[in-house]
Amino acid sequence: MPRILIAGYQHETNTFAPSVADWAAFTRGDSFPAYMRGPEMLDKLSGINIPVGGFMDAARRKGWTLVPSAWAGAIPSSYVTEDAFERIAGAICEDVQKAGAESSLDAIYLDLHGAAAAEHAFDSEGELLQRLRAIVGPKLPIVASLDLHANVTHRMLQTADALVSYRTYPHVDMADTGELAAELLVRRFKAGQKEPLHYKRFPYLIPLNAQSTFMEPAKSLYEELVAMDREFGTVLSFCPAFPAADFDECAPMLWGHGERAEAAVEQLYARASEPKQWRVTVLPARECVVQALALAASPNTPAGKPVVVADTQDNPGAGGDSNTTGMLHALLAQGAGRQLPGQVALGLMFDAAAAKAAHSAGVGATLDISLGTAVPTFTGQPSDPPVRGRFKVLALSDGVCTLTGPMMRGLTVRLGPCAALEIDGIRVAVVSGKKQLLDRELLRMVGIHTEQMRLVVVKSSVHFRADFQPNASHVLVAKAAGPMAADPGDLPWTRLPVTMRTRP
Repeated sequence: MPRILIAGYQHETNTFAPSVADWAAFTRGDSFPAYMRGPEMLDKLSGINIPVGGFMDAARRKGWTLVPSAWAGAIPSSYVTEDAFERIAGAICEDVQKAGAESSLDAIYLDLHGAAAAEHAFDSEGELLQRLRAIVGPKLPIVASLDLHANVTHRMLQTADALVSYRTYPHVDMADTGELAAELLVRRFKAGQKEPLHYKRFPYLIPLNAQSTFMEPAKSLYEELVAMDREFGTVLSFCPAFPAADFDECAPMLWGHGERAEAAVEQLYARASEPKQWRVTVLPARECVVQALALAASPNTPAGKPVVVADTQDNPGAGGDSNTTGMLHALLAQGAGRQLPGQVALGLMFDAAAAKAAHSAGVGATLDISLGTAVPTFTGQPSDPPVRGRFKVLALSDGVCTLTGPMMRGLTVRLGPCAALEIDGIRVAVVSGKKQLLDRELLRMVGIHTEQMRLVVVKSSVHFRADFQPNASHVLVAKAAGPMAADPGDLPWTRLPVTMRTRP
């Protein structure tokens, strides 16, 4: 039976963001499972919609023997610290050396993001792959799954035997991608060598909000990709990339494995690379709130179907800290809570001090506090100031929540003391740990039910669509001051090649 060592390293690095990913970020277990090593991976990572879970399921069906190494994941932020990367990479490399010494390995599978930049290694996944290749030599198969937002480098493509990325955004196919990686490994075993590879890089960056497969052009492009795999016998991948990593290989990449990979990649590239299709409209905060209130009050908007607004520039899934107040200020300025009392909600607001104060005061109490934080942004100016006012404590929670939506169903997150606070008729879900609002269960844990709301503001860019959009009347995208640029052309790039355009 083939013996496959499995490991994982998940981080999406926004080099313009204010907070780094230190070792503690990988061990907290707030947005990802906490760092683990050894046999516990086989139990704790099963049954969750993440790539390694899908790979393990496929491996068990095939009768493969799994050799668990280490798995680490942290919420997107600025650079992974050198200490954190060396701990993670060191553990995986040590386990590969040990497994190879004890008995032969037949392959390595890695659950990678593909856009992780460490303080001392911008291409940290390429660095990890290269270290592993140096240990096992040129012949042992190494396959990896990648996030759709991977910034895929030449080193990653050349060092691994095969790479495959998600095909949905929101990422509802993470476990499916792990299974695809297992199929690539089967192909590698059968071929006895690395399959032909062809790849092509785009000459411009694509905004995150334009990449959703719930919308065009991405929806049709990925459907065509799947059809082309059937036609050409390939395994194709398209990463629109994570457009907030200031290094020389930040760029969309299309690639494929198989005898006819070149023909398939060139055909899909011709369709996918037309730039105008990737442009997107994002509304300023005030304008967005005005439109959202008009839609929410319209008799044509059905009850139980709220208007959902994405606070995209404070998305903690893209490097924000989920603590800016621009959208809350805009809601208050327009009297949203007075127009729709008790039917306007915002979340998740990361403010551990406010959550602690709410727990100390208890449900029903009122608090005179400041909520939120002014943080540095890519413009060089801070975000909006905290909201100072009188808040009522509506509900409390310990922050332990098992997600039920389609994206990360089955994952239990631990966000520490949480509360629902109300100011001027607006309900705010306040948490003590950072987590993108991608699942309605994260609001339910503090007593906010979206079907009872008319307007909901979510700190997310696209992932919220998986669980929120099917139950929304309208979806708008807002641009309030924050660390994650909705338009990559707004960022102060220093390392991109002169040939790379920052806008499509």
